[in-house]
Amino acid sequence: MDPGFKSPLIDFFRRGEVARDVRLLAAQGAMAPRAIEQLALLVLLSDDSDPEVQRTANMTLDALPVDALRLFLGHPDTPREMREFFAIRGIEPDGAVAGAAALDLDTPLLDTLSDIPDVPEGGDAEAERKALSSLPVLDRIKLAMKGTREQRATLVRDSNKLVAAAVLSSPKLTDAEVEQFTKMGNVSEDVLRVIGHNRAWLKNYGVMLGLCKHPKTPPAISMQLLARLTEKDQKMLMIDRNIPEGLRVLARKMASKGKMG
Repeated sequence: MDPGFKSPLIDFFRRGEVARDVRLLAAQGAMAPRAIEQLALLVLLSDDSDPEVQRTANMTLDALPVDALRLFLGHPDTPREMREFFAIRGIEPDGAVAGAAALDLDTPLLDTLSDIPDVPEGGDAEAERKALSSLPVLDRIKLAMKGTREQRATLVRDSNKLVAAAVLSSPKLTDAEVEQFTKMGNVSEDVLRVIGHNRAWLKNYGVMLGLCKHPKTPPAISMQLLARLTEKDQKMLMIDRNIPEGLRVLARKMASKGKMG
């Protein structure tokens, strides 16, 4: 069943692009940084094609604290599909508005992600990067969700797309970090696409400008954002040789309209 919730992490699982060992970890409740993603993954995996993954997900669902779960289901941000899934399992939302509002949605309902790998910090940056890249994928995913700001800055450029998606799903991620990601030359097009489709992040002007200036940003995104930039930044982009020609042409047209206006 589809949980009715989307995030960079959930979308990978929904598309079936996740290896069995990672799905098994998620089925234990240990792959999600916040409650809504934890439940969305468990809902998805409760009918996984692999019997062990399916069985593990259902066991984890049965182990969820019922009172907290009912409060979560009563929260206004909880998708209808999720409420319907748990209704079939005999669990109805708690209508206590005050309790639901007080629930911390940035933590999982069942915290099984306790064994965060220990990576030395404070030394040489290149040595730290190599130490991170040498970790197994599962450990890199854990650090992407619960590690430090510096570790996220490294892992968002990871060659494994799921690791980068975990960074973008981390509840610890700030707008300032997202803006910095748009300025990284070696960040992937997939990361920029995810950022460009997140309305909350696009409220940050620096994020919009960073996406428009990045040569890897999909043109469909940067061209749409261009109209929201200041005339000064549009003029800057129309002479920027690092961005696609089509975006420069559009910036030139917008700047010309601004002059006529």
